Amino acid sequence: MRSAPWSVLRTGEGRKEALALGLVALVLVVPSIGLMRYQGPPMEEGFMLAFPEQLLNGRLPHRDFLHLYGPGSLWVLGAVYWLIEPVLWVERMVGLAQHAGVAFGLYVLLRPFGRRAATGAAIVSILLLIGPGGLSAMAWNGALALGVCSLAAGTVAARREPGRGTTALLVTSGILGGAALLYRPDVVLAVVVSLGAVVLTLDRRRRRPLLTAFGATVALYLVHVLTSGIAESFRGMFLEPVFELRGGRTLPVPPSWDHFDGFLQRAGALRRNGWPFPMLELPRQIHLWFWLVPLSIALTLFAAWRLRRREPGTARARALWPAALFGALLLPQALQRPDTTHLAWVTGITFAVAVPAIASLVLARWPGRTLLADLAGLGAIALIFVAVIPFYPARTYVDLVGQTFGRDRFGVAVRNGDRVFYMGDEEAASEAQQVVDRLAQDSRPGETLIVGPTDLSRTNYNDAFLYHLFPELVPGTRYIEMDPGIANEPGSGLVQELERNDWLILSDSADRWTEPNDSAHAGDPELNRVVEELYCPVLDAGGFSLLRRCQDA
Repeated sequence: MRSAPWSVLRTGEGRKEALALGLVALVLVVPSIGLMRYQGPPMEEGFMLAFPEQLLNGRLPHRDFLHLYGPGSLWVLGAVYWLIEPVLWVERMVGLAQHAGVAFGLYVLLRPFGRRAATGAAIVSILLLIGPGGLSAMAWNGALALGVCSLAAGTVAARREPGRGTTALLVTSGILGGAALLYRPDVVLAVVVSLGAVVLTLDRRRRRPLLTAFGATVALYLVHVLTSGIAESFRGMFLEPVFELRGGRTLPVPPSWDHFDGFLQRAGALRRNGWPFPMLELPRQIHLWFWLVPLSIALTLFAAWRLRRREPGTARARALWPAALFGALLLPQALQRPDTTHLAWVTGITFAVAVPAIASLVLARWPGRTLLADLAGLGAIALIFVAVIPFYPARTYVDLVGQTFGRDRFGVAVRNGDRVFYMGDEEAASEAQQVVDRLAQDSRPGETLIVGPTDLSRTNYNDAFLYHLFPELVPGTRYIEMDPGIANEPGSGLVQELERNDWLILSDSADRWTEPNDSAHAGDPELNRVVEELYCPVLDAGGFSLLRRCQDA
């Protein structure tokens, strides 16, 4: 008679495993409680709330609305919204699941290095990834979770004897790897190369289920292309993000030593509470963080290469090599826009993998000193967090934990009926609420709404969350998300959309947006002319204003 699955908890090893997993869960869950009512990124989380609901309403990404990534995250969120409801807490629970996928995926992947190293790596990933965007269900975090879990399933299968359970793991690995590409096609090198390293450790018969599952999952792109259109999909996933967007979003490489390059970095630096110790000036932290990216990549690749030579075919070597490759090939994210968000998105993997990588190098020098090796790996990352870049992973995490316990709450609700979004500034939230209340009073279901910046010739950012608050109104534009070099370009179609739109909400939140790139340049002047000639003011609430297309327009 087979024992119950939970009977393993009665053993000493089982209790230690449960304690390690419980610690990872605790580190993730404690700040997440406060994050459920925390300020969200107005555009990024706004469009992750709005896009899947548009999908449920029959509008398709790339064809009917701008979307710069693959359709996977929208399909998943759309399904979740359909099953439960399209509200903020549901979206944030999906975001929490993505963070959990990265953390526990790394734990399983790196478990051959022991509980301490695997637990430390998982916690490092949480500290780095939970700050940018909080629990927003961003496509990048989803792609990371799927990619890491794919490697974890594949490496576990590679260590097992052939059998039904092993085949299921291989199929799971292929499905998760393919799904990562459905979320973010720009992780193709990271996923294909790292998963390829796993495939090479398998005999030919066991490669087939993984590769078949991977190919079948990626083939779902055909569904998207056939529904959204070949030209539209190519434009939305390749031309717009790679060519049209880059000029207005790229930042200097390396980041400047003595000042912020990114607008959002300056805004984020206004909240400095929660860290009592001395630290470097914030631009210098970002600069040093950037150089730690290639350093961590070089370190993990070197350690993985040495381990493969020293312990060929062992579980540790089979785990570290694909993990190091996966992290290394995320480097373009840090290079294209080296701000704190993109640096965290990469080092959330590379710093985590550095924990067992450093441990393996120490063990090569002092065999048998496992505790020393683990402490060296964990200590190195802890030193970076405390002495080099404390403001971002460490201080932010402390701040988020404080939110859970009611310390210096940072989130003011803007509501329309049962829908809510949280803003960080009380005055801005009050102004937005005035506009929301007036629009809810005066608008009629089926009318159209466009949300943009005060100066529509510079579409650097917009408060896309407002679309989520008005599900009964139809977005009057393809550009629910507004980006420089796309929405404000002559010929974008935004002028024509404004000419036939009903309601317009303008915000001054990005009026002071300045970056050393093309976002500083004004685009089509016709956009502001149309607003001046065709729209009548309804309410000026300060930072937010509501306008309606004039009756005689």
